[in-house]
Amino acid sequence: MAKILILCTGNSCRSQMAEGFLKSFDSNLKVESAGTAPAGQVNPYAIKVMAEAGIDISRQEPKLVDQFLNEQWDYVITVCDNAKETCPAFLGKVTHRLHIGFEDPAEAKGSEEFILSEFRRIRDEIKNSFYEFYVNNLKIG
Repeated sequence: MAKILILCTGNSCRSQMAEGFLKSFDSNLKVESAGTAPAGQVNPYAIKVMAEAGIDISRQEPKLVDQFLNEQWDYVITVCDNAKETCPAFLGKVTHRLHIGFEDPAEAKGSEEFILSEFRRIRDEIKNSFYEFYVNNLKIG
């Protein structure tokens, strides 16, 4: 069973969506997400657009990366440039470090429909990129 840690800054949006998708692809994966400066809650728009895709992330909570530093990970994946730049050094063994970057939909400004469209666009990019990662690196058979 592969252990995967997905890092972002706030752990409220992109990393939460990536965690949700990976868990939906394979329930045998051990997937966590965390942030270097976690937000107080998962972004409500992220919860909404993931529900549209049939994945419930409403019970997930932003977590500080420090709680995972002493664990061993098969993959540590950063999903935003800020986490890539400020990601702390892992004390435990990390077999593979990857960066699969996405724009931050929480930065979108405008009407609610425009903001939702940005969240949907990034959600779909995350789904496609992480499915490709899963197929190329984790899927057996």
